Amino acid sequence: MSCTGYAKVAHTVHMSALGLPGYHLHAAYAGDWQLSPTEGVLRTVKEILRLDWGREVPLCSVLLTVDTLQQVFPTVVGDMDSGGSLNAQVLLLLAERLRAKAVFQTQQAKFLTWQFDGEYRGDDYTATLTLGNPDLIGESVIVVAHFLQSLTHRLVLGGELVYHRRPGEEGAILTLAGKYSAVHWVATLNVGSGGAHASYYHRANEQVQVGVEFEANTRLQDTTFSFGYHLTLPQANMVFRGLVDSNWCVGAVLEKKMPPLPVTLALGAFLNHWRNRFHCGFSITVG
Repeated sequence: MSCTGYAKVAHTVHMSALGLPGYHLHAAYAGDWQLSPTEGVLRTVKEILRLDWGREVPLCSVLLTVDTLQQVFPTVVGDMDSGGSLNAQVLLLLAERLRAKAVFQTQQAKFLTWQFDGEYRGDDYTATLTLGNPDLIGESVIVVAHFLQSLTHRLVLGGELVYHRRPGEEGAILTLAGKYSAVHWVATLNVGSGGAHASYYHRANEQVQVGVEFEANTRLQDTTFSFGYHLTLPQANMVFRGLVDSNWCVGAVLEKKMPPLPVTLALGAFLNHWRNRFHCGFSITVG
């Protein structure tokens, strides 16, 4: 539901046989300052295919490709459930090349996460610094530094340094990353002391998109392979999304729009053969 041209409010009721029913209130505010009509937002395979099954699907969160979403400033997004827990994000444009973001997460009256990001975008590079849960009294903090350099209009190389400190423990992890973007496909590779990750995304045409991911974790001695697809049938107003991985997990979502009504029906199912778990559900979206 749109309250004004800048603010939107949505209500979600969740019912499941596996847990207690819940209610969520979503609120968002978006300003009117936009640097570019198609500013890119980095997405993952899971986000592109919109298959968010929680921890059941072992897809990593490494960036895959760029999806053209409109990004305006300032942006404030919040979500509160019936128990009083809050998730909120604030995105600000401090200057033409400098932007900041703050993320807060609470569980009722207790803070779980507070994170602050600063990003500078040059002509051919991007630098980001993140502070996670900084605590001066407890002497603990997580610092993440990103740097990406465009060598050509298709090839991007960079790295990430993660430093964590708490009483009696501190350490750092360095990861090197690369991405090559062609007209219809994108390939990425990340290599670090914690493991390696490779991904490939291909847009066959306006109706068919596929993506694959491979991840190796040296600490857990585990490897995972995932394949996902996205099929659009514009004449039928239907969208299919599916995913399968090497852990014997299979998921699928079917969305159907009901014009001229502003209603979208969605059916989803997930099956974990290894743990013998099956979940299914449906949703109705108005607006």
